[in-house]
Amino acid sequence: MASKQSDFHPDEWAARVQLASCYRVFAMLGWVEMIYNHITLRVPESASGKDKHFLINPFGLHYSEVTASNLVKIDLQGRKMDGASHKVNPAGFVVHSCIHDNIANAHCVMHTHTTSGLAVACQQGGLVQNNFYSAQLHNMVAYHDFEGITVHADEGPRVLKSIGNKKAVILRNHGLLSWGSTLPQAFVILWTLQRACDVQLATLSMGPAIQISEDIAQKCTLDALQYYPDNSGGGGDDVFAAMQRLVDRIDDSYRL
Repeated sequence: MASKQSDFHPDEWAARVQLASCYRVFAMLGWVEMIYNHITLRVPESASGKDKHFLINPFGLHYSEVTASNLVKIDLQGRKMDGASHKVNPAGFVVHSCIHDNIANAHCVMHTHTTSGLAVACQQGGLVQNNFYSAQLHNMVAYHDFEGITVHADEGPRVLKSIGNKKAVILRNHGLLSWGSTLPQAFVILWTLQRACDVQLATLSMGPAIQISEDIAQKCTLDALQYYPDNSGGGGDDVFAAMQRLVDRIDDSYRL
C-alpha cells in the first residue's frame, strides 16, 4: 500500500490524517476493544468524485497503530479500493455502510464497546435523564434492538428505521454509535453520550438519583447542542482540535 502523502489526493490525505488522529484519540481515552470497533469517514468528493468511498481501520491493528497511510479505502460493499494488504472486518462496515449510504449527511460514523456505554445499553431503561450530560441529549438518542453480531446486511434497513434522524444511538446489549456531517461533530456527540453513560453508571451504583424534568432537559439540549449545526461544519471543531494537539504531544506517528 502507498505510504507517502504525495501518493494521495490532498483532500483525501487531509481526511486520512484527521481519521488516523481520531483513532489515536480513542486509544488515549481508552475507547478501544482490542482490534475491534470502527470509525469510518467518507473520502471527500473532491478526491473520489461521485463514487462513495470510505476510510476504515486496518483489521488486526490496535487503534494506537493506525496511521494516515495504512487506513484502508473501501466502497459501500466493503471492497478494498486501493490494493491495501490489510484486511477489513466485515462486521465493522455492515451498519456503517447502511448509515453512510442512506443518510445524506452521515459522513462519519463511530462505534464503541466501552464498559459504561455497553452497561447502559444492557439496561432495560437505557439512558436515564439524571445528569448534566444526559440532559443535553433530550430526545436525541435512538435505540436499536440487538440482533447478534452485525455481519448480516439485511439488518441495515432495520437499523435505519431505528435511528431515524438521531445522531446518538444506543445499540441495545451492544454499545454506542454516533454519526455526523463531520468527524468532529460525530466525536462531540459520542463524547457527550459516553460521559452521560459514565456518570449514570457511577450515580446508580450509589442508590436512587435525582431525576431531571423534561422541560429542564429540553432547555439544556437547546442551550448545549445548538452550536453543533449540521450545515456550519463547526460543530466540535475546537474540541477535536484540542484532542488532536494532545495526541501530537504524545505521539504524532499517526501522520505518517
